[in-house]
Amino acid sequence: MLFNSFEFLLFLPIVFLLYWFVFRSLRWQNLLVVVASYVFYGWWDWRFLFLIAFTSLCSYGSGLLTEHYDGRRRWQQVISGLNIALNLGILGVFKYYNFFVESLDVLLSAIGWKLDWVTMQIILPVGISFYTFQALSYTIDVYQKKLPATHDIIEFFAYISFFPQLVAGPIERATNLLPQFQRNRQFDYGKAVDGCRQMLWGFFKKVVVADNCAIAVNHIWATYTNESGLTLLVGAVLFTIQIYCDFSGYSDIAIGCARLFGFNLMRNFDNPYFSRSIPEFWRRWHMSLTTWFRDYIYIPLGGNRCSKLTLIRNIYIVWIISGLWHGANWTFVCWGLYHGTLLVVYNFLGINSKYNNVVAYGRILPNFREFSQMLLTFSLVVVGWIIFRSQSMTEALSFLSSIFSASLFDVSGCIISLKGLNFTRIIPSIVIMIIVEWVKRGKQHAFQFSGKTIVTRYIVFRYILYIVLMILIIISSDSQSEFIYFQF
Repeated sequence: MLFNSFEFLLFLPIVFLLYWFVFRSLRWQNLLVVVASYVFYGWWDWRFLFLIAFTSLCSYGSGLLTEHYDGRRRWQQVISGLNIALNLGILGVFKYYNFFVESLDVLLSAIGWKLDWVTMQIILPVGISFYTFQALSYTIDVYQKKLPATHDIIEFFAYISFFPQLVAGPIERATNLLPQFQRNRQFDYGKAVDGCRQMLWGFFKKVVVADNCAIAVNHIWATYTNESGLTLLVGAVLFTIQIYCDFSGYSDIAIGCARLFGFNLMRNFDNPYFSRSIPEFWRRWHMSLTTWFRDYIYIPLGGNRCSKLTLIRNIYIVWIISGLWHGANWTFVCWGLYHGTLLVVYNFLGINSKYNNVVAYGRILPNFREFSQMLLTFSLVVVGWIIFRSQSMTEALSFLSSIFSASLFDVSGCIISLKGLNFTRIIPSIVIMIIVEWVKRGKQHAFQFSGKTIVTRYIVFRYILYIVLMILIIISSDSQSEFIYFQF
């Protein structure tokens, strides 16, 4: 079920009313969350409900066994290791089997060996990377005694399958989300209203900005061999906007939706395109994943408290894994290597620990230095997204080389090529998005308002803005598309 679908428009209020007015006890509310989440997930393909249930059951049992063998570290290592291997094995089969088999076949063919490999037409379950990492978080945290194993199977199944963030995150830690299923929840009007505002902004970014950008991006990529360098540059920038608004829009909807039910999910995006360096960008983009890699892979490898060579090794290991996490294609591996290399360079330049504050803090506009840093960072990110979006490295290199050609200045050819792609929707929506997020860059989300701003003149302006955004969402609903990160 898509957030931007008619089915969800009916599903959400029904679950909300049942949750607060019918199922009032904690256990019944948690049970309703499980049932609603399985309906939400099974709407796409009911067969994969067995897979998420199996993953949940194994991780739940692993936690109980780990607790049972408290004090016998060897047994705890075996139990946790087996469950981690099982989860990664399931993820590997469904996501990477054909990729590795076909890659090995190509490699062996290059040296004259021809083997008959069996490939399978495996359907990738939506969100498998997300809920697998969430299950791994629980197993590791219980093993490391960061939280006790839960004995309530309903609350654990609710933690793994919680529908707002089930298929595209944020990837929650067991230490944050699971205890929220163990506490009684009371309806909070202020929290619910704030959640609705965040959802509205998320729908605007997804439906109005991302989906309209997608039309132009798909057209440009489909015909990239015949397009001018300037047209391809426009396409690359539009995809950069598209993937941000698509994914951060989903996160805003998920976080806002969770607040309607009394839950606080971790922030996933913090205005990453206002970053002044690549390290800062990765502290602000898909924060639930980058911190997951930091805490469960990077730090156990030694982090940055080691020699320079070991540091470089740690960075590349994390970013190769990050690339593979995003998809079974060599373009994702190269995208990970690209960003890993950038982070190594920034680290050696001593920029890794800078820029923790909000850009242009206390000022309306950035100064020249800040603007130059943001422009450089954005340009480097755009190059990475070209690799990410391409179907092969041959396509990515061809796309990049065509941008940096004489046709980069072919304005008339670009106008002709992009004619009819509805830029009357795309440009104004992007401008609105940038202005609003820049003004609210110090807040948790673009429509978060403090008590001091709630005065009559602001309320009138805000409600006018809400109405305008809802009208734009309705007008743009004809270009509805699936969320990009569903494929991961």
